[in-house]
Amino acid sequence: MIDISKAKIKLIASLRERKHRRELGLFAVEGTKSVLDTLPYFRLHMLTATTAWIDTHDASVPATGTTYRATAAQLSQMSTLSTAPDVIAVYELPHMPVPSAPELRGNVTLLLDDIQDPGNLGTIVRCADWFGVRNIVASPHTVDIFNPKAIQSSMGALSRVKVSYSPLEDFLDNCPDIPLYGTLLSGSNIYEASLPGEALIVMGNEGRGISEEIRRRIDIGLLIPSWPPGAPVVDSLNVAMATAIVLGEWRRPR
Repeated sequence: MIDISKAKIKLIASLRERKHRRELGLFAVEGTKSVLDTLPYFRLHMLTATTAWIDTHDASVPATGTTYRATAAQLSQMSTLSTAPDVIAVYELPHMPVPSAPELRGNVTLLLDDIQDPGNLGTIVRCADWFGVRNIVASPHTVDIFNPKAIQSSMGALSRVKVSYSPLEDFLDNCPDIPLYGTLLSGSNIYEASLPGEALIVMGNEGRGISEEIRRRIDIGLLIPSWPPGAPVVDSLNVAMATAIVLGEWRRPR
């Protein structure tokens, strides 16, 4: 077992910024649950943990990568969390190609139009995992899925949900036969709609909603109605909450 060096501490701490993740081709995952959930799915570069954590979980750590011993104070220097975790895993950034139309047949795919908040993105990935959505295609201006807060909010779901990035117009040009749904104030009541097993569902930006370019391409608009009808309510739902409602309704037996 090797004690972690100051250089490694600096490297891991730098991964909180997107430019360093891209330059180094690495990203970090913090905390026991998230690390154990992701270890089987990503290529481990190195793992840093307390002696107690290593002694308890040694059998779960793959032979690839180097394991470093660190104190709680050292882990605090590397962590983005308010309370330092017992373990931080550093993985190689995976290549996540944009799925083709044949790969999406028979299932629901989420499209994200410029989601900005990493917590929202991570929660959306977690919802997708729960409801069996395996592909998310995000616009180039959507926040990086390997942002530490996005990873933390996904609670390990990133292991099973592939998030790729593409201009949504280009992606839609390659999926002309799959219907595109979107949540719109002018849409039909989602609780009364007939929802197919194969669909693209676009969720919009936190501030402006779905962009006009994508809005024009929506085949069927859906509305999540407030209750009771006509009563004063908040202006809108949080995009992650709206995604959970939409996917939950999509999976409801009819």
